[in-house]
Amino acid sequence: MTDLVHAWLGDLREVLHAEPLTVSDIRIGVFYTAARLSTGDVGVAFTPRGLEDTVCCPKSAAEAPPAGRMAGQQAWALAEYAFSPIALRRAAGVAVLNALSALAMVRHGIPGGRLVEGLDALDAIEIRGDDRVAMVGAFVPFIKKLRSRVADLWIIDKHREALKPDELPFWKPPEEAAQTLAQASVVIISGSALVEGEIDGLLAASSRARKKILAGPTASPWPPTFFDRGVDVLGGIRVLDAQRILAIVSEGGSGYFFEDAAEKVSIVRNGKAPNA
Repeated sequence: MTDLVHAWLGDLREVLHAEPLTVSDIRIGVFYTAARLSTGDVGVAFTPRGLEDTVCCPKSAAEAPPAGRMAGQQAWALAEYAFSPIALRRAAGVAVLNALSALAMVRHGIPGGRLVEGLDALDAIEIRGDDRVAMVGAFVPFIKKLRSRVADLWIIDKHREALKPDELPFWKPPEEAAQTLAQASVVIISGSALVEGEIDGLLAASSRARKKILAGPTASPWPPTFFDRGVDVLGGIRVLDAQRILAIVSEGGSGYFFEDAAEKVSIVRNGKAPNA
């Protein structure tokens, strides 16, 4: 089976008929990367911040995204950066894929699902008291909602220090991700996995879960590709003010600043969302 990101690009090429499009602007910020198409559509993606991508010598500079030369390039070519072994290039590629996805949704709607404005991804499914919930990435609002409502809660995150002391009992190291996800009835995966390159393995390990959610600003892709891989809810964003979100990203803004330029949306597979 084709990996998810390659399938995502292939499906977009098909639905948009490989239309010639350019990337008119691209920003790589501290927390997020944003790309705007010549149509005005914008996509964002998590910016990885590992030191392995630090541009400190000619070799690393050659591997980094070609700063100052990306704007004006063909969108389909830049989208292929999503397959790069270099994390910063992947961030640029995923941002372009999300921008192409936004354009596809404007033109073709949500085949196989529906978009609900303002709905939190967690509220788009029914959480039961006997659920065992595994979360890949520490979503603070979700932790608060879930910790006293479910039978088990596990937080898989490589940054243990990011958790509060009373959240540490829920922590699992990434090395235990597969065995933890295999036990979960509900799985919530950060959209950053699209950039980190982990998404296929995480979804495969989650095959027994009754509900799977991809959440965060990066989780704003063309839905049919992800529905086909078993994702039930995409809890992402819809950009309302392109110039504003480009400025926020450029100035080091995290997702908490996006409410000035984007709205939270949940795209739910097949059927009515609770409380919608």
